[in-house]
Amino acid sequence: MPSTDKMMPLELWAGVECSMVRIGDSYRNQSEETGHAARPGDLDLLAGLGVKTLRYPLLWDSIAPNAPDQCDWRWADSQLHRLRDLGLRVIASLVHHGSGPRYTSLVDPFFPEKLADFAARAAERYPWIDMWTPVNEPLTTARFSCLYGHWYPHQRDFGAFVRASIYQCRGVALAMDAIRQVNPKAQLVQTEDLGRSFSTRRLAYQAAHENQRRWLSLDALTGRVTPKHRWHPLLLKLGVTEADLAELQAERGIPNVLGINHYLTSDRYLDDRVDLYPQLPIGGNGRHLYVDTEAVRVPETDGRLGLSPRLREAWDRYRLPLAVTEAHNSCTREEQLRWFTDVWASAQQLRQDSVDIRAVTLWSVFGAVDWCSLLTQRDGRIEPGLFDMTGPQPRPTLVAKAAADIARTGQFHHPILDTPGWWARDNRFIREGNLRRRNVATPASRPLLITGATGTLGGALMRICALRGIHHIGTTRDVLDITDAEAISRTMAQLNPWAVINAAGFVRVAEAAQMRDRCFAENIIGPELLAQACAHHGLPFVTFSSDLVFDGAVGRPYVEDDPTNPRCTYGASKSAAERLVTSAWEQSLVIRTSAFFGPWDRYNFVWQTLHQLHHGQSIWASAEQCVSPTYVPDLVNGALDLLLDGEHGIWHLANQGEISWFDLARETARQAKLDLSLIRTEVQGDARSTALSTGRGLVLPSLDHALAAYAAENEVAWAA
Repeated sequence: MPSTDKMMPLELWAGVECSMVRIGDSYRNQSEETGHAARPGDLDLLAGLGVKTLRYPLLWDSIAPNAPDQCDWRWADSQLHRLRDLGLRVIASLVHHGSGPRYTSLVDPFFPEKLADFAARAAERYPWIDMWTPVNEPLTTARFSCLYGHWYPHQRDFGAFVRASIYQCRGVALAMDAIRQVNPKAQLVQTEDLGRSFSTRRLAYQAAHENQRRWLSLDALTGRVTPKHRWHPLLLKLGVTEADLAELQAERGIPNVLGINHYLTSDRYLDDRVDLYPQLPIGGNGRHLYVDTEAVRVPETDGRLGLSPRLREAWDRYRLPLAVTEAHNSCTREEQLRWFTDVWASAQQLRQDSVDIRAVTLWSVFGAVDWCSLLTQRDGRIEPGLFDMTGPQPRPTLVAKAAADIARTGQFHHPILDTPGWWARDNRFIREGNLRRRNVATPASRPLLITGATGTLGGALMRICALRGIHHIGTTRDVLDITDAEAISRTMAQLNPWAVINAAGFVRVAEAAQMRDRCFAENIIGPELLAQACAHHGLPFVTFSSDLVFDGAVGRPYVEDDPTNPRCTYGASKSAAERLVTSAWEQSLVIRTSAFFGPWDRYNFVWQTLHQLHHGQSIWASAEQCVSPTYVPDLVNGALDLLLDGEHGIWHLANQGEISWFDLARETARQAKLDLSLIRTEVQGDARSTALSTGRGLVLPSLDHALAAYAAENEVAWAA
């Protein structure tokens, strides 16, 4: 092992989520579902991050789906040649959570030879590729496909699991043999998810079994499954042949780089005290019933969890060069950043301790779809990676900007990093009666300043910032009058915020004409003064506008570039504020929204509808006026994401869908199983719609999804 002062700097790699999983008779291709396959410009975005090495798909299932000698290389040709032109080194993946094309499967004894045949064809076509991952995470794929039955061949049999594991490992060894016939210097970058199981004392035997099982694929590839290996007799008993193991004992599959993938869900805790977890499903092994949950969610495992211990275990066991080949967290923007920077820091620290770690890989660059259900459900649930994919084009997030800085300088800082991730905060625990809780204090850091903290929107911002671990301070009118420039200046000097969100303002639309001076002061003068103060300090500034800046006459949902033409005093105040704020500070973020409703207040149409119907009172609602109702938690989370991503200008944030007030009342009542006959309407004038759409991106969930979420949060609140 070379000394750390002679080691090359830690590299930043990237990876495209490219799983091609067979479920039943259909395949799911993440490159297609994320849109990456149809966007050639993505490759230039990757190069723009400053990374030099990329895990990229060259998938057997996609290129030769029908017969080994019928290969369609067209997409791969265009992508790989472009990557070569951009100077990006490729780690080519041949099978990524797949079972291979239809003429094979994970439990096909000839899977290894068939994969090797394809590997030879791929190497001959792209001889300059010198880093390969023939099979991604063979043990994990075998578990999900043959032990848990999620993916093809959908078996739940331990024998099928061990055979699939060994067949994939043989496939890796034979594929690398074939590749090295073309390029003798080709390197194997072998990936595997690595976690550890912890348990109560009663379940120690089960945890021990799982902790032995987790090494099976890497032990096999490194030639360790000899007659002395603990599992050797069991493998033979379950159908693995001596010949299968002999090839691997010859050390034909030893990785040049051992790629460790570790997630917050990788470490597990097995607990037979199932009554402590009423919200979790109960499983078992035929001997005991138990709950299998994330170890980070229980207190007994403090100090033994996370990436660093797992990397150390892999290093101590194999003494092979390591890389973190997936660093990703499906969560909010700041938590993704915290996880990535934690991983980067962990790798750097281990290098200081003489562990040979070569790289950290930013995974899921262009996001993923439906991984929350392990791809078993087609819900279209998008989780962003370094780029947000909900808009018309990939949009770089805060994590992409951090990646670019780290690739260039090795460092990145943001005030939100002064607070630890949720995995280090007390609110991570899911069990009642937890003992030995560790209080994680929020370090002194610059806050996010939120004005109007007691209003509907301000209160929601305060609540969600607390949940997301975003250090914040809220002000009320008594503390900060936003129409007073001197008061703003004093507050900025005292608090030294890193950004300002203005949730203050005049909100009584029906009374705006009668209270015009107050409406204009709070909705125009206040936001303009805050924008000027942020411009002076160079701080991000967010304020909110309304769909009522439009007259509703265009006959379609409005997008950001549509001209405003308000028909009421309130809309006029918001339209004027937009102009003055963006003129005062070009980096201001102005968010237009519409008819918001939330779970934490009663001052909205949805709550009033449910409350009145529950008490047998009639509801009158317009069938001519259409809007885009917006669920406050979706709005707030979206606004925080845009702030953290550094966006500016005018953005529309509203739940997808256009609906009349009358139909909104009926849909709300239908979900709550209340009397629809009490909802009435009358012709009031011309049909108009101020519904919002977006041409910029960050599309919020559908209105149906929002109403369902509201119902789940407020099942009985409106009945009070």
